[in-house]
Amino acid sequence: MIVQSSPPEIFTAEIFMLASFSIIPIGEGEELKELIAKAVSIIDKSGLPYKLGAMQTTIEGKQEEVLSVIMKCHNELLKDAPRVLTHITIDDRKGAEGRLEGKVSDVKKILGDHINHE
Repeated sequence: MIVQSSPPEIFTAEIFMLASFSIIPIGEGEELKELIAKAVSIIDKSGLPYKLGAMQTTIEGKQEEVLSVIMKCHNELLKDAPRVLTHITIDDRKGAEGRLEGKVSDVKKILGDHINHE
């Protein structure tokens, strides 16, 4: 008798995460702004809060939503480039939401509004 078990749950729906990521299309020359704009459009249409930076984008939301958006961006650029590198940094903190703005706000309280940030 073969007993099949259900696959493990890989997403924790209740945890909100921050994920900073950068996508690098390789083999498409030096000017990548058109390709990066495609990815930013996907992020914007997701409705999730995000901050676009010079070297990465940070997005906040439920695990499944965030990772889905990142993979949509990666796969979209893979249509145009022969190789795509995606670097992701994930910060999970149980019970915390609004950290995209909150983390910066906490530091600004200490240093004042004059600091530069993305």
